[in-house]
Amino acid sequence: MNSLNNKVAVITGSARGLGKAIAERYAALGADIVINYSRDKASADEVVSNIKAMGANVIAVQADVSKVADIERLFKEAKEAFGKIDIVVANAGIELVETPVTDFTEEQFDRVFGINTKGTYFTMQQAAKNVEDNGRIIYIASSTTSFPVPGMAVYGGSKTTPRYLVDILSKEIGHRGVTVNSIIPFAVDHSGIFAEADSYPALRKQLLDSCPMGRLAEVEDVANVAEFFASDLSSFVNGQHLLVNGGATN
Repeated sequence: MNSLNNKVAVITGSARGLGKAIAERYAALGADIVINYSRDKASADEVVSNIKAMGANVIAVQADVSKVADIERLFKEAKEAFGKIDIVVANAGIELVETPVTDFTEEQFDRVFGINTKGTYFTMQQAAKNVEDNGRIIYIASSTTSFPVPGMAVYGGSKTTPRYLVDILSKEIGHRGVTVNSIIPFAVDHSGIFAEADSYPALRKQLLDSCPMGRLAEVEDVANVAEFFASDLSSFVNGQHLLVNGGATN
């Protein structure tokens, strides 16, 4: 079993969904955890309680990743609480689907890119500045960056740009033993836009039809890969983009 004992992990957008699953997985492996949330304090408090029940140390920090000052404060509070940062998962993001190119608004564009692109860029910048040598930086991308889906121009575009940053950052700080990689999940069931079983039925069918395994991803599928990238098993895996999509072609 992998061990993250004596490691400190910061996971953005970790009050729910993928971020929650990754935070709880890391805690179960022995890491101290920094939960980040934007508005949903109740959900963040629930994750904190879950992690404390595992015997791990944890704090929750409210920070809006679309604001650089908030990101800087998140990292400052993490280091004040635990003295160091070993693992950073840039997970925070929002989705915009079933919105054709002819229909999206400037407001939608600015909001999605503000969180998914700007927020990720500055999160990873702070990670590069603050992560310990031999640390781990992980970006949670989207399979729409590999397989364009109609109606997701803004969302897919916002998640594509940080993949390039992974490539650059892996080269700039690799000499420190820090690895920088991205996880590219398929649509995740019981999370995000598919949190409700009856949400987006046409899109759900389209995605299911494209997947040989006949299902969407689950949060644990992504947490499994996040565990690998955070562990010593991935110490020589750098600048990579790993699809977690069951062989889907959409």
